[in-house]
Amino acid sequence: MSQALQDLLDLLDLEQIEENIFRGRSRSAVVPRVFGGQVAAQAVVAAGRTVPAERAAHSLHAYFLRPGDPGSPIVYNVERSRDGRSFTTRRVVAVQHGRPIFTLSASFQAYEDGLDHQAPMPVAPDPATLPTSRERLLGYDHLSADVVEKFLEAREAIDLRYAEEPPFGEFGAPREPHSQVWFRSNGKLDDDPLLHVVLATYVSDMTLLDSVLLAHGRGGWAVGDVVGASLDHAMWFHRPFRADEWLLYDQESPSAYGGRGLGQARIYTQDGRLAVSVIQEGVLRVPREG
Repeated sequence: MSQALQDLLDLLDLEQIEENIFRGRSRSAVVPRVFGGQVAAQAVVAAGRTVPAERAAHSLHAYFLRPGDPGSPIVYNVERSRDGRSFTTRRVVAVQHGRPIFTLSASFQAYEDGLDHQAPMPVAPDPATLPTSRERLLGYDHLSADVVEKFLEAREAIDLRYAEEPPFGEFGAPREPHSQVWFRSNGKLDDDPLLHVVLATYVSDMTLLDSVLLAHGRGGWAVGDVVGASLDHAMWFHRPFRADEWLLYDQESPSAYGGRGLGQARIYTQDGRLAVSVIQEGVLRVPREG
């Protein structure tokens, strides 16, 4: 396991300070606030710590309420909403400086047999043939050294590879609002299924709004032509998967309007199984001149 991955796992781990109350550390992201994927992943950890291990996460619905302060810890309060025969429901409120910054509702289910079908996996290039994040980022002369350094630091624990040019790499002209990335952890993970859900939750917030930017020829915050943040986030976990094996994140944007953009996506295992569905809306604003 790489040191960067171990550092990320340590960051996502939580200290239990009371029954149903947990505390997590923070760190700055590529923007001067706590990365939303970190808060979401830590909230899933908090919820999962109060659920029997045999019940797997099957869905989460979250709202980002306020920017997180990377210089302060985050307290996660878990409400045990329901413990049924098949399903367990938890609500988590993340608090900083006495105010909620994030809420999460998560549901867990005991395994059972049932109907089985899925949407087919889209065509995608082999991840082994794609440039790494480092290779891509170091090839862009228009990105400042500071931006490149922050991107590389944020993604050091994750091997994330774009199938085509990312919005910050090629911008200025609209493209199809569709983006594909392959990702996996930079090292082997334990077998705990919750850990793999947590890592996928963390990564899912990295690129989901890229397709919105592509539709308008925008490069995003990295080139200063858009500012924004995540508003809400939902995930459905359909089938078991491992976050230390290649996963295809197939993303598209059906709409942008009123200062908001919507991204929706599916995550497939490399052998074609539909593992996760994701939807996120974010606020995206074009800076006014002057």
